[in-house]
Amino acid sequence: MPNSNVETSPQDAESDSTRSTLSAEPVASLTSRLGGWLLRGGIAVLLLLRRPRPIHSRGAVFEGEMTALRRGATSGIGWIDDPPDGPVTIVARVSRSVGLPSLLPDVYGIGIRWEHDGAPVDLQLSSTGIGFPGRYLLMPRLTLSRAVLSSVLPYRTARGPVLLCARTVPARRLPGDLAALRQSVDEKPWTLRLYFASPRGKWHPFADARLSRSRPDDDPDLRFDIDTNPLPGAATYPWVRALRQPSYRLSQRG
Repeated sequence: MPNSNVETSPQDAESDSTRSTLSAEPVASLTSRLGGWLLRGGIAVLLLLRRPRPIHSRGAVFEGEMTALRRGATSGIGWIDDPPDGPVTIVARVSRSVGLPSLLPDVYGIGIRWEHDGAPVDLQLSSTGIGFPGRYLLMPRLTLSRAVLSSVLPYRTARGPVLLCARTVPARRLPGDLAALRQSVDEKPWTLRLYFASPRGKWHPFADARLSRSRPDDDPDLRFDIDTNPLPGAATYPWVRALRQPSYRLSQRG
């Protein structure tokens, strides 16, 4: 992750105009509604060919812990700004979107789940760029070695829209094949550093997710839903829900 895009100080480079544009959404826009139903149509076609998961159909499941980092910046998300005192147990699933052979690039996704006050919390990230506008664009990767994975769409917070991302630290070579990735993590734990940023701002680190062991098989019942199980202190913009939920609901039923 280039230094120009990672910031550990509380300063934020986002402009007021960008923040107000993304956060002033009292109702879901017509564009988002149309986009949501177009995405749903695409998922419906894929379900004719592949069930029960039309995308990210095969994955590798890992267990580990997530530990908050000390920082100066605040995100407006309660769980990030006032995290638990100690590490929390996490389960993560890594998958390739289309499921192409590992020698070909694919869009990677990772879902992370933990519990807060007895309720599940989900985080979902996909391989993207890091700067603007790359952090909003899905990008195929051969492996996760140097990949950045972002939330793509912003969370709604008390401070305005916020995005999340993750990258591997320290840098290491990771295989693209999921079975080989399981073996690699079992031999040496894999750490993902989590960051938050405003829509065009610098990335601020807030936690390390350390995956230390794999499960032998994929878990067909492990499904993530960041709208149903949101980060404590964060909410979803209506336009984001309108864009995401139609395809989400259909794929979850698949």
